[in-house]
Amino acid sequence: MSDEDAVDAVVSAWQRERPDLDLTAIGVAGRMGRLALVLGPAQERVFGKFGLQRGEFDVLAALRRSGTPYTLIPSELSATLMMSRAGMTSRLDRLEKAGFVERALDPNDRRSFRIRLTDQGFEAVDAAMTEHTANVSELLSGLSGKELGLLDDVLRKLLDYLEPQA
Repeated sequence: MSDEDAVDAVVSAWQRERPDLDLTAIGVAGRMGRLALVLGPAQERVFGKFGLQRGEFDVLAALRRSGTPYTLIPSELSATLMMSRAGMTSRLDRLEKAGFVERALDPNDRRSFRIRLTDQGFEAVDAAMTEHTANVSELLSGLSGKELGLLDDVLRKLLDYLEPQA
C-alpha cells in the first residue's frame, strides 16, 4: 500500500497555499468521490450483463425484497428508491417492455396500479444480485472483515447525520 495517493497531493497543494484551513474533511470527501468513480462503473458492468442499468436493477431488487407476491405500488417504489414518480414511470416503462415487470390495476383502488415482478424479472434480479454480491465483495476485499465492519458503522453514522429524516 502506498503512503500517499492522488488525494494527498491535492490536499498538500492546498495546505501549501492555504495553511489556515483544516483540510481533513476535504481529504475524506475526495476519497469518497474517487471511490464512487471506481465502484460505480464496476457495478454497472455487472448489471449490464443482465441487460439492466443500475436504476432498473434497483427497481427489480426493491420488488424482490418486498417478498411474495413481489408487488408494490409505484409510490412505494418511488419512496423506497428516493426518486420522483416521473422518473419511476420511465424506469417501469423500460422494465415492462423488457418483460421484467407487469402493471395491473390495484383491486383495492382502481385509480392505482400495482407493479409485479414477472418470472423473467425474478430470475434476472436473482442472478444479477448473486453476481453483484460477489463483485462488491471482491471490490472491497482489500479490507479485512473488521475494517469493513468499522467502515460500515462510520458510513451509517455519517448518512444518519446527512440524510433528511422522514
